[in-house]
Amino acid sequence: MENYSRENKYLRAKERVEELKSFYNNLISYIFVCAGLAIINYFTYWGYKWFLWVIFGWGIGIFFHALSTFRLNPFLSKQWEQRKIKQYMEQDKEDYMSSKRWE
Repeated sequence: MENYSRENKYLRAKERVEELKSFYNNLISYIFVCAGLAIINYFTYWGYKWFLWVIFGWGIGIFFHALSTFRLNPFLSKQWEQRKIKQYMEQDKEDYMSSKRWE
């Protein structure tokens, strides 16, 4: 039983590290790509700053990725997930019990 618990903790920690790594890779890509696009925009035609659209659009994605990664979304938190899992398990149990009554 202890090995199972330890392995379970390891797998959750590994999953969390992968989630953080994914976010930081996304953030680093965002910074370098946006900087590169700003440089390209500067040397081609600085009159219209089109690279700002990329910064804005991708920035929205980064924002939501950060909310998810750092568990800042109150609507889809771990507690919410656990409540929903419990709710569906109880609902499934009730459905099973009511189907047995009619047999």
